Amino acid sequence: MECLIGITGKDFVIIASDNLAAHSIIAIKHDSQKQFELSDKMIMAVSGDAGDMVNYAEYIQKNLKLYEMIHGYKLTPNAAANFSRKVLAKALRSNPYMVNLLVGGVEESGKPSLYFMDYLASMTKENFAAHGYGSFFILSTMDRYYKPDMTRDEALDLLKLCIKEVQSRFIVNLNAFSVKIIGTDGITVLDNIPGSGTVHKDVPREAIHPELIARA
Repeated sequence: MECLIGITGKDFVIIASDNLAAHSIIAIKHDSQKQFELSDKMIMAVSGDAGDMVNYAEYIQKNLKLYEMIHGYKLTPNAAANFSRKVLAKALRSNPYMVNLLVGGVEESGKPSLYFMDYLASMTKENFAAHGYGSFFILSTMDRYYKPDMTRDEALDLLKLCIKEVQSRFIVNLNAFSVKIIGTDGITVLDNIPGSGTVHKDVPREAIHPELIARA
């Protein structure tokens, strides 16, 4: 039911993830954070089993920090993505992590990088990517409207179009999406992009995007 989205632009990467934590058909919380900062210019977005998500993401996060402390420099997005894939592959035949992820960041040259990985440890570098059932709607929209070297405003408009498509076509109501931009100047946290649809009366108000409260 989860949804991760990644888009590369001229010198930045946009990562978006839904805020819904669910088990089976039950919505547990509406403010779940699925993005983990690996450095000041790199983010990993993770979906999958709730326990594996936190366990795997924090393992990668702390090991990259340990590497920096030992060697005195940070891994590039390419190196970090390959390390992340290696950890998935090594665990695959013993105690696999049931996670799918996107790793986005800016290389030392200033070029953006976005890596798509699944729970089977396959990895590919993409200009745009998506995980979850929402990807069935998102990827077709990206194919139609994505273009290389997009500006930030153009990429954000495309992201909003993709989220709108998910909200209008997907049977599950996703409350809102957390959005971050990774650029040469670091990580910028944007306001959540609210989804459309109704909000259940028993969902805590502090966990609901303000625009959704106004519509409820």
